[in-house]
Amino acid sequence: MTLLPITVPASLLDTHHLDPDAADWGLRVDHAVATTAGDTYVLTGLRRYRGYDDDTADPAERDFGYQLITRYGSDGKPTATAVFGQAVPGGGPSAIPEAEGTTLALLPDGAVAVSSKPGSTHLLSPELDAVLASWPMPWGWERQRPGEDPFAASIAVTPAGRLLCATSEYGLSNWAGAHLNIVAVSEPGAALGPGRKPALRAIATLDARTDGQSDADWYAHVRYGEEPVVRGNRPSPSLTEALSELTGTSGSLYGYLDSRMTRPAALGDDLFVVPVFGKTYRSSNRGQEFSFALVDDRGALHGRLGGLHLRDDSPFTGFDFTVVADPYRARAFHLNRYGLYAWSADGALRARMSTAEKPFKPLVHFALLECTPAGELLLAHRKQHLLLRVPVPQDLDDLATAVEDALKGYGRERTALKKQYGPVNWLWADSAATVNAL
Repeated sequence: MTLLPITVPASLLDTHHLDPDAADWGLRVDHAVATTAGDTYVLTGLRRYRGYDDDTADPAERDFGYQLITRYGSDGKPTATAVFGQAVPGGGPSAIPEAEGTTLALLPDGAVAVSSKPGSTHLLSPELDAVLASWPMPWGWERQRPGEDPFAASIAVTPAGRLLCATSEYGLSNWAGAHLNIVAVSEPGAALGPGRKPALRAIATLDARTDGQSDADWYAHVRYGEEPVVRGNRPSPSLTEALSELTGTSGSLYGYLDSRMTRPAALGDDLFVVPVFGKTYRSSNRGQEFSFALVDDRGALHGRLGGLHLRDDSPFTGFDFTVVADPYRARAFHLNRYGLYAWSADGALRARMSTAEKPFKPLVHFALLECTPAGELLLAHRKQHLLLRVPVPQDLDDLATAVEDALKGYGRERTALKKQYGPVNWLWADSAATVNAL
C-alpha cells in the first residue's frame, strides 16, 4: 500500500458522540515511523473544543484531547491503537500525559519510544498494549521539580542502534522554563528499557548563555567529558556561535541570537542534521536566517545542507522546519511550502521540486513526517488525513519522477479507500483495530 487512511477508533467516536459534520473537532498528524518489515506507526492528536460556555454534565459530551498511536500492518490495515493523554470516560487515569512536540522512535528491541518536550520518554510494547517504562518531565515554566527523571525530548535511532537525542535545559539566557538546547548520542549497544537509561554524550549546544543556571539544573545521564552538562561544561563553540561565524551574521538583528532548534535527524551513525532557525517575530519572518547544520559525533560542524535561499525557500512560511534523513543511504529531505528538497551526505542539494510547478503543487497540502528504513518518504495530507508513501529511487536525480508518479496515483487510491471506509468530513473511522487505553 502506498496510501494509508489515518484512522480513529470508531468506539472512541461513539463514546464521545462525536459528529464528524460538526466544526468542534480536529485531528492533527504529528509523526510516523516504520519497521524494516513494513509495519507503520502513526502518531495523531484528536481534540474536541466547544468553548468556555460548555458546562454539560455528561462526560461523553465534554471537551477532550487525546493522543493516539495506530499500528498498520504491511497490508495497510490498522491492527492496534493506543489511546492516551487523558482518561477515557469510565476508565482509569492515563499513564502518559498529553504533551507538545511528541515524536516516535522504534528501538532495536521493537519497543516504541514516545518522546515529548521538554524531556519525557515513555516506552510502549510493539503491540501498543502496555507501557513498559517511563521517564517523565512535566511541562511547565518553573524550574525542574524534585523527583523528575527525564530522558529526551526526541530520539532517532541510527543503523548501529545509537540513540540521537535532543534534551532540554533550564536557565538559558533570560528565558523561562526548559528549552531544547543539547544534541547528544548514546554509544552503540547502550539499550534503553525498563531499569536501563543509557548515558548520553553531548556533542552540540545550541545556546551557551547559561549564567542563570543553578546547581540543580543538570541531569546525570547527559554528560560532557566526565561530568554532567551544566553551566560551562558543554561543547564549544555553541551552534549559535558557529553558525553566526559561518554565515557572517554575528551581531546581526536577524542572525542566530535567540535561535531555536528542532528534532535532529541521523544521516548515519556518526553524522547528523540539526535544524536551527533564527528568532521569530510577530511580523513576517520570511527571509530570516535558518540552517540545517551538519554535525558529526565528535561535535564538529561540517557546514550545512546547501542550495537554499533564505527567502525563496524559507521554512518560516508555515513554520515547516522538519528535516528527515535516511541513515542507510546517507541522504536528507525537507518539505516546506515552497518545495521538496533532497541532499546527499556532503550537504549538496541533489533535487528540488518547486511547488510553483504544476506537477508538485499538491505538495503544499502535505507535511513530511519521516523516511522509512526501506527508503520511503512518509507524507501526511493535512486536511484529508491520509499517509502517502513515496519510494525514493537510488539515484536522487530520479526523485522528481517518483514524486510526480506518487501524487498522480494519490487520487486513485484515495477513491478506493473512500469506498472502503466511507469517511465523513475526512474522518476515517475504524472498527477492526484493537483499542488500548494506556
